[in-house]
Amino acid sequence: MLYLLNVFNMNELMLDVNDYLQVILLILTALPTCYFLLFSVAGLFYRERHKKTSTKKRKFAVLIPGYKEDEVILEVAGDALKQNYPVDCFDVVIIADSFNENTLKKLSALPLKLIEVQFEKSTKAKALNKAMSQLPDDYDIALVLDADNLMEPDFLEKMNLAFENDYLAVQGHRTAKNLNTNLAVLDAISEEINNHIFRKGHRAVGLSSGIIGSGMAFDYQYFKKMMLEVKAIGGFDKEIELKMLKAKHQIDYLEDAIVYDEKVQNSEAFTIQRRRWLSAQFHYFTQDFGSAIKDLFLKANFDYFIKIIQFIQPPRILLLGLVTVESVIFLLLNLFLTATIQFNAYWLILLIACYLAFFFAIPQKFYNKQTVRAVLDLPKGMFLMLGSLLKIKGANKQFLHTPHGNVNTKK
Repeated sequence: MLYLLNVFNMNELMLDVNDYLQVILLILTALPTCYFLLFSVAGLFYRERHKKTSTKKRKFAVLIPGYKEDEVILEVAGDALKQNYPVDCFDVVIIADSFNENTLKKLSALPLKLIEVQFEKSTKAKALNKAMSQLPDDYDIALVLDADNLMEPDFLEKMNLAFENDYLAVQGHRTAKNLNTNLAVLDAISEEINNHIFRKGHRAVGLSSGIIGSGMAFDYQYFKKMMLEVKAIGGFDKEIELKMLKAKHQIDYLEDAIVYDEKVQNSEAFTIQRRRWLSAQFHYFTQDFGSAIKDLFLKANFDYFIKIIQFIQPPRILLLGLVTVESVIFLLLNLFLTATIQFNAYWLILLIACYLAFFFAIPQKFYNKQTVRAVLDLPKGMFLMLGSLLKIKGANKQFLHTPHGNVNTKK
């Protein structure tokens, strides 16, 4: 009798532990899932509201910093010069850090401004500040590109129209220029998910668009002054974004202004890039969380607070894997522990909500055979992201360069 009682008590204890564990995991995964689903649905209702004509042709400084980007910079520089915009209203500025002499000689022959820089510890912020210290102050807009970015020919024209609305910053639509490996396809899909949720979704509900380090334009004088305060080694765009939102400056998004960006093609580049991104987000979350809470209650600065909440969200690919694995495990486990079967409805709802968030955010063009093949590498991507997450310590304190190469473009 005593033995049966002990067994009964042990079973009760196991059921209680299982219940508590499921409640905790449900809460931890439901919160980010609800966040993504909310803005994924909102992104479906995004509409651009920009003026159709401009009062003037603003002068652009197209700033292209590059570190050892000899393989791609000549193509990018030549492409940037082909904008359908008055040639006297924009300057292409190549900020060359550690380029070889042959590349510099070829760049010098092009109708652009070449500024050579060199630092003991290179950063994008240092390069931009050095360049702007040497440029004249007659520009209206600073447009920042990566050294692998290719603009659509009407990019500057559309940006010029966007600044008719008196924004201080506008983020363009960065999209993939290569889909030549499974990782590149997954990276391209990830970029579009972020565009849908953090740019279209946020703008649809009146929040600021997220910025992403390139394809972004700013009022020149404002940008030049603000950049003098930016000390970031990694994630300088995050620091810019937080400074702007804390000051209650809203950032717009321009869906139809396209800039093509090289997607990572191998595991090493993927890991370096994600490690840099995750480290920057965690760093700025811990740095600004208290300030964001304070501004939320004292200044009703909801934009700033939501940005901080975004920084602590788990990577989308890890959330997808986590929700899938948890749901399958507990759905099966609860079939054997019939006393906890009521949790199955919650797991099914969570699983459906997570998949819907991704379904709404992925552009229709990616529902094809190429994506199906790339999905086979999804577990690999999840493990690489997990590895990057486990190695984020100190990554924001060092310059982590993602090398680029010549790839087949989408232009």
